Amino acid sequence: MRLDGVLAPAKVNLFLHVVGRRPDGYHLLQSAFALIDWCDELDFVRREDGQIHRHDVGAALPAQDLVWRAAQALQAASATPWGVDITLRKRIPTQAGLGGGSSDAASTLLALNALWELNWPLARLLPLGLALGADVPFFLHGHNAWVEGIGEQVTPLALPPARLLVIQPGVGLETARIFRDPGLTRDTKPVTMSVFAAAREGLAFGHNDLQAVAQALCPEIGAVLAWLEQRGLRGRMSGSGTAVFAQVPDGVAIEPPPSPWTSRLCSIMTEHPWSARSNTGSRSVA
Repeated sequence: MRLDGVLAPAKVNLFLHVVGRRPDGYHLLQSAFALIDWCDELDFVRREDGQIHRHDVGAALPAQDLVWRAAQALQAASATPWGVDITLRKRIPTQAGLGGGSSDAASTLLALNALWELNWPLARLLPLGLALGADVPFFLHGHNAWVEGIGEQVTPLALPPARLLVIQPGVGLETARIFRDPGLTRDTKPVTMSVFAAAREGLAFGHNDLQAVAQALCPEIGAVLAWLEQRGLRGRMSGSGTAVFAQVPDGVAIEPPPSPWTSRLCSIMTEHPWSARSNTGSRSVA
């Protein structure tokens, strides 16, 4: 049995506030997460020998990346005898703050839950997802969301249609470097989802508390922000990586950003591709 063409969409953080820190060192966040149609793609073929193998199309990833770890975690937790061959076509830039690795892990859990015929409810997958990474539960829930805590508090959030120009400046930045920086602001006053929903700024609400630190560590982020500003666009860093996004009004054409920047004009999605796929039947071949 196989599942082909499983999509793993990226996300942007419309804002990202660090509102505190737990005694164990984890940071407490508030954010609005938006799914965007910039996707990695995975194929899954069930194996009878219990082995897990990942095959990369393009640049090779670390052997035990989040995809492999997600498959191994679900296999161990379920005690299934099945294994899997996973082919990954990586399109979302890494270390960009777009959640590509976390999305790949979530899509792996969702696909293998079907391929291995486990039929676990979402509630059983969520703890595995959170153990893999703070953003994984968001992708498992499958909708735009208001996210709090360390990423485990996910509330559905309706967002208006929008076009977003997303640019990654050709370099990445490790999340850990930002969060351990002494200059990081960790005491932004919490807000409520209703305040965000009622804000006239819309997608320009709030700010990203990580941006100033990240920009100091990676000047290329500032170059992207300046390029956008010169074209009348208000840019903001997404998450804890180097990608910057800006809303592009309908009918406005923007020239391609310069090399070696990677860019894509994206739309905000209404739901995760797996949600629609699971409702209509996956492309499964016995």
